Amino acid sequence: MSRDYLGNLASPVETAEIKKDERNMATEGPAVRRVQVAEHPRLLKLKEMFNSKFGSVPKFYVRAPGRVNIIGEHIDYCGYSVLPMAIEQDMLIAVEPVKTHVLQLANTNPLYPDFSTSANNIQIDKTKPLWHNYFLCGFKGIQEHFGLSDLTGMNCLVDGNIPPSSGLSSSSALVCCAGLVTLTVLGMNLSKVELAEICTKSEHYIGTEGGGMDQSISFLAEEGTAKLIEFSPLRATDVKLPSGAVFVIANSCVEMNKAATSHFNIRVMECWLAAKLLAKHKCLPWEEVLRLEEVQAKLEVSLEEMLLITEDTLHSEPYSPEEICRCLGISLQELKTQILSPNTQDVLTFKLYQRAKHVYSEAARVLQFKKICEEAPDNTVQLLGELMNQSHVSCRDMYECSCPELDQLVDICRKFGAQGSRLTGAGWGGCTVSIVPADKLSSFLANVHEAYYQRSNRSLVPEKQSLFATKPGGGALVFLEA
Repeated sequence: MSRDYLGNLASPVETAEIKKDERNMATEGPAVRRVQVAEHPRLLKLKEMFNSKFGSVPKFYVRAPGRVNIIGEHIDYCGYSVLPMAIEQDMLIAVEPVKTHVLQLANTNPLYPDFSTSANNIQIDKTKPLWHNYFLCGFKGIQEHFGLSDLTGMNCLVDGNIPPSSGLSSSSALVCCAGLVTLTVLGMNLSKVELAEICTKSEHYIGTEGGGMDQSISFLAEEGTAKLIEFSPLRATDVKLPSGAVFVIANSCVEMNKAATSHFNIRVMECWLAAKLLAKHKCLPWEEVLRLEEVQAKLEVSLEEMLLITEDTLHSEPYSPEEICRCLGISLQELKTQILSPNTQDVLTFKLYQRAKHVYSEAARVLQFKKICEEAPDNTVQLLGELMNQSHVSCRDMYECSCPELDQLVDICRKFGAQGSRLTGAGWGGCTVSIVPADKLSSFLANVHEAYYQRSNRSLVPEKQSLFATKPGGGALVFLEA
C-alpha cells in the first residue's frame, strides 16, 4: 500500500507512545509538530504555490484528515455511538496571518475559485454549498465561541486529497481544518473535544444537520486504532481492528453532496418524528425528545426491546404530515413552524417505522462489532464481515440511502473476496468499505478494478482516489517549519 507522505508526518513522536486515557484526550489540544518542509514534497509544493500566489511564505500549516465509517451509519445524529477511523487523505492548509481584516482563500485545485471577504462580516449562503463556505463555517464557529468581533485577516491556500462528495468527509475535514487554523492564528487554546463540538455545531451553518462523527474522528483520531465515538458527553475509545484483515475503500464515482440535497435532512427529520411518536405512545414528554436514543434512555430498555416497541407502535406505511399531527395532537402549522426544518416543510410522506428500525438495529451492530474486536475469536473477520453486510442491507432497504452503483460495487467486492462490504458515509453515492483478508488483498484489488472500473468510464477517475486499502491514521495537527 502506498503511503501518502503526510502519514509519516502525522505519525506519533516517540514520547507520545504512552497510552492516553480519555481524560487526557478531553483536555489536550491538537499536537504541534516542527517539520523540515523541504523533506516533504507536498508541503514544499504547497509552500511554493503559496509564495507565487501571495508573494510571501506561510507561517504555519494545518492538516485535518478525512474518515471512513466502518459501521454505524446515520445514527450519530440520533445519539448513538459510531465506529470510524481517520484515513491518510486529508485537508492541508498553508496559512499567513495578515494585518488587514481580509480573509483571502485560495485552492490548489483550479476547479475551486479564489474567494475573499471581511473577517468581521462572515456570510454563509446555505443555498450554495461552495467550497469556501465550509472554511467559513470553521472560522465562524471559533469566532463565535470566543465572542470575538475584531478579527485579523489571513491568507490561506487549501490543498485537499480527499475525493469530494465521496462519503469520506472532505467537507467536515475542511471545516475542522479551518477551525484549527483560526484557533492557531488567534493564539488561543481549546481541547480536541471542544474543537470537535464547535466544528460540529458550526457545520450546521451550511444547512447540514449532521451528528458529530466526522468532526470528532478528525480531531480525536490516533494512528493505528479505530475509535468508538460516543456522544453526550463526547468521548472516544480505542478499537483494535483484526491484524489479519485490511479495510478497502472503493469509490462508486457517483457524487452526492449532503448540503445540496434534501435526502439527508429528510432522514434526520424522519428520525426526530419517529422519536416523538414513540415517546408520545409511551407517555413520555415527547415535546422535549429529539433523538431516538433519548427514548431508549428514558424507557431504560435494551436496543432489542426498542426494536419490538418500534414494531408495536409505528406502522410500515408512510405517514402523512396530517397523520403525524393527529398522533401528536398538534396542528399542521405547529408541525411546520415548531418541528420541521425549513427544507423539510414541503415533504408529503415520512417513513418513520423503517428509519427507526434501521437506527436501533445499526446501533446494536456497532456494539457487537466492538465486542467482537475485543474478544477476537478465531472467526473475527467473518463475524465482522457479517455485521457489515447486515448494515448495508439495512441502509439499502430500511434507510434507503444506497443507489444502484453502490449496490453493484458491494456485490462485486463480496464476489472477489471481501468478507463484508457496505456503503459508508451518507450514501446516495460515494464509497463502500470492505473487510478483506490480508492474504487476498492484491487479487481483490485487481479483480474489483477490472470488474467495476475498467468495464466503464470510471477508469478515468485516478486509481488512487477510486480504490485503495487504508489503515487508521492520526488526527488534526499544526505544522511549524523547523
